[in-house]
Amino acid sequence: MAPARRSVLRKTVRPLSLSKGAIPMAHLFSYGTLILVTLLISLPVIWLVITSLKQETEYLAWPITILPEVAQWDNYVKVFTMGGFSYFNVAANTFFLATTNTILTLITSSMAGFAFSRFDVPGRDKLFMIVIALLIVPPIVTIIPQFIVFARLHLTNTYWPWILWGLTASPLHIFLFRQFFASFPRELEDAAEVDGCGPFRTFWQIFLPNAKPALATSFIFNFGAVWGDYFNPRIFLTDAQTTLAVKLSRAYADPVGNRFVTVTLAASVVYLLPLVVLFFLGQRHILKGVVTSGLRR
Repeated sequence: MAPARRSVLRKTVRPLSLSKGAIPMAHLFSYGTLILVTLLISLPVIWLVITSLKQETEYLAWPITILPEVAQWDNYVKVFTMGGFSYFNVAANTFFLATTNTILTLITSSMAGFAFSRFDVPGRDKLFMIVIALLIVPPIVTIIPQFIVFARLHLTNTYWPWILWGLTASPLHIFLFRQFFASFPRELEDAAEVDGCGPFRTFWQIFLPNAKPALATSFIFNFGAVWGDYFNPRIFLTDAQTTLAVKLSRAYADPVGNRFVTVTLAASVVYLLPLVVLFFLGQRHILKGVVTSGLRR
């Protein structure tokens, strides 16, 4: 019996040893593909950083040089000293708009997502389909009616449009919160009802504190969208109240109007830094929020 057992063990162990040799090759191919795709996606950002360190003559030179002869760190100093405006004041305006709109959007969208996921009322699914259908409506379609309404209410050249947009929630974030809350067990609500919690208290004290991945994902997505928005500030705000996206697009130029491209690119790098930091701080929550939002009850 012992020799028979040994022969059986040899037959079962040998294929495993071969498969172990094949696993690193599969991983090598996967990681190689990921590295190649990452480099291709990162090329515009790499070009942006490298070109921001060049002289203006190097940027215009032909043939194109990849690396600058001497890194022009002074371009980043000019970001804050040129342009005829206070960079930090405009950055504060942008931060205020992005933060206010994002917080209001998270509150209203999470409440709507909670209602869609936990309240079984007639017409709920049809109403949710209408919300989903709004995702395919381009924002450019509604910009003219919105401008007319805000102009007649004398809300242009103010930050009220961003506040009202936040109070009306977002179809994308409603969908994300609805999917995330739908994965919560029904026992949580039952236990809350036994303790005497109403729907709002159940949402505020139980569901929302346990929705950190969804909150982080929604916060980063919405904050980045408002921070990088050029179109709406260009239409609704005056030059004194506008955001960095509008200011940086036309601030760095000589009196004739010739643009200082390298300084503008350096300003773009500084402009992107808050989003990069925010993403790296919340990337773990983003992954968890996107994955768990696809679960169903």
